[in-house]
Amino acid sequence: MDGQRQRSDDVMAVLASERGAALTAYAYLLTGDLRDAEDLVQDALVKTFVRGRSLEISSVEGYVRTAILTTWIDTYRRRRQWLRVRHLMVRGERQEGPADEVGARNDVRAALHLLAPQQRACVVLRYYDDLTVAEIADRMGLADGTVKRYLSLAVGRLETLLGPLAPPLADRTVLVNGGDER
Repeated sequence: MDGQRQRSDDVMAVLASERGAALTAYAYLLTGDLRDAEDLVQDALVKTFVRGRSLEISSVEGYVRTAILTTWIDTYRRRRQWLRVRHLMVRGERQEGPADEVGARNDVRAALHLLAPQQRACVVLRYYDDLTVAEIADRMGLADGTVKRYLSLAVGRLETLLGPLAPPLADRTVLVNGGDER
C-alpha cells in the first residue's frame, strides 16, 4: 500500500475517527440539529467513498465537506418543495411549540436557521471554514458578487437578531464542540 494513497475503507476510518467531530460540527451549523448533522455526515461519507477508489488522506476531508454542503442544499430544496404541496396530501398538520432558547450557541443556531439556505451556507463557509469570498464562490458555483451579496444580507440579518458581529480571526475558536477547542 502506497504511503500517500490508501484503500477507501482505511481512509474513511481514519477520517471518521480523527475529523468526525469537526465534520459533525460543520454539518450542525448547517442543519441546526445534532441528529440531522450526524445523518448528513454519514450520507456525505457514503457519497464520497461509495466508489471504493483510492483517495489521498490529505484531500479527502475537502471532498466530504463539499458533499455535506451539497447534500444539505439538495435536502433543503426537496423539503421546501414538499412544504409547497403537502397540504394537498395531508390534513391536520402538527404544530411544534417554540423551544426555550438559552445561551449564545442556541441564539446563533436559531439565527442561522432563519437565513435562506444559500446565505446560511455562505456564512458557515466564511465564518466557520474561514474561506475567502472567491473560495466560497468556487465551492458553491456562484459569482463573487453573488457571494458578497449573500454575506451582506446574512450578516445584516444576523446583526439585527444577535447584535454586531466581530470579524473572523484565525486564532479564535468559532465553535466549541463538547468542550474541546480546536
